[in-house]
Amino acid sequence: MTHKLSVVIIAYNEEENIGRCIDSVKEIADEVLVVDSFSTDNTVAVATKKGARVVQHKFEGHIQQKNWAKENAAHEYVLSLDADEALSNDLKQSLLSLHKNLDADGYTINRLNFFCGKPIKTCGWYPDTKLRLWNRTKGEWKGINPHDKFELEKRCSIKHLKGDLLHYTYPTRESFLQQREKFADISAQHLKVERAVFLFFKMMFSAPFKFIRNYIFKLGFTEGATGLFICYHQSREVFLKYFRALKLKYLRVRL
Repeated sequence: MTHKLSVVIIAYNEEENIGRCIDSVKEIADEVLVVDSFSTDNTVAVATKKGARVVQHKFEGHIQQKNWAKENAAHEYVLSLDADEALSNDLKQSLLSLHKNLDADGYTINRLNFFCGKPIKTCGWYPDTKLRLWNRTKGEWKGINPHDKFELEKRCSIKHLKGDLLHYTYPTRESFLQQREKFADISAQHLKVERAVFLFFKMMFSAPFKFIRNYIFKLGFTEGATGLFICYHQSREVFLKYFRALKLKYLRVRL
């Protein structure tokens, strides 16, 4: 059975990335939908010029925004992307080879993350497999903001696509540190309801465990200074989210 495909992209102030993302999907998309959370730059203008259908919606969280976006897609099958992602040529060919005969409920894709323009296949960053192509009537976005994930209903079929989803997430070291701070704050807001003992032990043990796993067992050390920087700040984010959750919990009790 032939299915049409909607490519859905959520965006905010992504004028530098949105054009590349849309260009990479033009050959495989029957619709490109950009859900913009009221950007203050030229994101909307660039996306419109590239031929996307743009709708604006208030951002209330990654999970909420992506669920709203999937419900507003025109077609049953959705490929969900962030604005700083793009299809590799191999992934594009895999999608074209389906000839829109999508015979599974969902498809997983390996994501290749870039740091300062360099693809990183160590540090626990690869293959970073994501479920990104799916029948939108058979699942929804779940998880804990900002770490969302799409979950299909039980007994749904899943296949894997060859090729990588290219994630141009950190063009500079500063952007990496800014996102670390942002994600730690968002996670802390959700974690503050947990017991203080749980938060303390997670803070003390999860952070060093993540560093050891990613730097040693996930071969981060092979990237030299870059690998050390990435792995240290990955573990630092883990420490900060539990530390800040404890602070929020303590302040709430005091008040």
